[in-house]
Amino acid sequence: MRFALAMLAALFLISMGGVERQACAGTSGLLPNVPKATGGTCVRDAAFMRVNHMNFLIHRRDASVLEGKRKRAESLNTCVTCHAVPGTGGQPVGFDSPKHFCRTCHDYAAVRVDCFECHNARPGPPPRQTKAPAGQVK
Repeated sequence: MRFALAMLAALFLISMGGVERQACAGTSGLLPNVPKATGGTCVRDAAFMRVNHMNFLIHRRDASVLEGKRKRAESLNTCVTCHAVPGTGGQPVGFDSPKHFCRTCHDYAAVRVDCFECHNARPGPPPRQTKAPAGQVK
């Protein structure tokens, strides 16, 4: 019985290898290690964005795509620029890296991110696309 409990405890500790203990106001649990943004003031405060960023992004997407209303300060590219995480050589990591800003929380919460199937995951101009991908109207 002791052996089984020891093995269970070991497996639990091994499974937590990618999660760091981090102090967070009012909690003592395990939380993801979220990199700090490098930009100035965000379009909304951090507490709001932690809870509402998906609704905010969906609203901006709908206003941009369906209504043609675009605010550069509220673009996904602006988010990516301020929240870029430097990798080796100082170049920002891509979404394929577990260090990518979005992945730190989304991997922790097991939430799929599909933004970067179309959008650039690194700061800079989007890649030029000469024709629409199969099945999409340009």
